[in-house]
Amino acid sequence: MAFKIYTKTGDQGTTGLFGGKRLPKNHIRIESYGTVDELNSYIGMLRDLVPAAAQKDLLKTIQDRLFTIGSNLASDPDKQMITPDVRESDIQLLEKAMDHMDQKLPPLKNFILPGGHATVSFCHIARTVCRRAERMVVALHHNEPVDELIIQYLNRLSDYLFMLGRQLSQDLGAEEIPWAPREKEG
Repeated sequence: MAFKIYTKTGDQGTTGLFGGKRLPKNHIRIESYGTVDELNSYIGMLRDLVPAAAQKDLLKTIQDRLFTIGSNLASDPDKQMITPDVRESDIQLLEKAMDHMDQKLPPLKNFILPGGHATVSFCHIARTVCRRAERMVVALHHNEPVDELIIQYLNRLSDYLFMLGRQLSQDLGAEEIPWAPREKEG
């Protein structure tokens, strides 16, 4: 018999974790890995748009790590589940990539407005979804233990996506538009 994508087990508003435990679909754990999944989709879109093979390769690696994070978050914390892990080296990979980009980019003197090119805009969308995923995982961590490397990875990933947006602006010849706050009246 072929595998069916629909099970009907979630029709009452619950979903199952790896390990069998069922939770409401609006539980912070479900919101956390659902937002990581959303982020992974935006990273996939970004990977389809970036021009450089090295950028594509790193984005593919990031997608793999996001699946790792999702599998950890989707596992029953009350059971000893064997899941892939996030490693310090995953965080260091992002830091190394940011340091490399930082050497090539002009110093940042102002906040910049997202945009300038569709690819850059998708990068900023991914960055903001990453920040939301991080906030969700931190909220989950206040109630249940979460591997701290997951939180660190998401934090560093949002920084990486900001730097990648700047790098893409330069690579694609898009203008970085600085935010110019208006002066207060009176």
